[in-house]
Amino acid sequence: MPAPLETPLQELVNSLLEGNRRALAKVITLLESQNPSHQEQAARVLEHLLPHSGKSIRVGISGAPGVGKSTFLEVLGMHLVALGHKVAVLAVDPSSSRTGGSLLGDKTRMQTLSVNPGAFVRPSPASGSLGGTARRTFESLLACEAAGFDVVLVETVGVGQSETAVAHMTDTFVLLTHPGAGDELQGIKRGIMELADVVVVNKADLNSSSTRRAQAELESALSLLTPHDAAWRPRVLTSSAQEGTGIVEVWDTVLEYRGVLGNGLLEKRQAQSAAWFETLLREQVWNRFLLEHRTQMMDSLERVQKGDLSAPRAVEELLDDPKPVTRDCLGPTAAPIGPGRP
Repeated sequence: MPAPLETPLQELVNSLLEGNRRALAKVITLLESQNPSHQEQAARVLEHLLPHSGKSIRVGISGAPGVGKSTFLEVLGMHLVALGHKVAVLAVDPSSSRTGGSLLGDKTRMQTLSVNPGAFVRPSPASGSLGGTARRTFESLLACEAAGFDVVLVETVGVGQSETAVAHMTDTFVLLTHPGAGDELQGIKRGIMELADVVVVNKADLNSSSTRRAQAELESALSLLTPHDAAWRPRVLTSSAQEGTGIVEVWDTVLEYRGVLGNGLLEKRQAQSAAWFETLLREQVWNRFLLEHRTQMMDSLERVQKGDLSAPRAVEELLDDPKPVTRDCLGPTAAPIGPGRP
């Protein structure tokens, strides 16, 4: 049983559980905050939301920039709302590696869906996170479920070698391509192709012959890969989000795959929870190690940069004989170092 919350947090949770979208937005902001006190509050809030989550259909959407993900999501979202679903879209925008800023333009590209009372669109910056999702996408997904959204669509930054995290937090992974994809199969990473449950050639209205050729070539390419689910052969469909065609077929295929999963859906959700735990554990271990051994790490880094010590040897020394430092030595503005920072 979760510990009781202070009145403001309890009121926020109650409002979210009633389906208030403003409360949901506030909770996601709390989840995404890197302020230590906010993180502590977010963890406690999530404990109260977790029992109310897990009842949605989770769909991941990825594809190269320009393939029409936002338009596709808006048309699909409006179709689902018309069917009576409550739809949440978690859209991840790329962040500047220099400033960390993000345009968060997905909401402006889904203007109709974002103002629909049956939908919730939340853009979040990737903020340096690998995997195509934001740091707290999975937690945000759980919050959306607790708020009563029975379909959660997660849009990733775009196709790349690390664009696979979304496949490990959703039930169905949809990969969007375009009619020219047949000429770009080498540019689509094998890893993401192997994880796709449904491949959709979007923008089919541009060139029907190119669309058919891309569909055939993708089907051929997928046949050479080992399916990640023995009971399901990934489908290659076509659509035109601009004209609204093929959307019904895509959703029907998502539901068909969900039916094929059967009891396997529970196993998939359990694997998602395990991946969530492992991700948070790695993050916290790194943060704690950095906090306690920063001085020695900086010394080792300097020696590696000067060529006095190899990187493997430096890491070995740190792990074999770490010399902890006190928090006072770190100063109030100590910042993470290296590409592995959270």
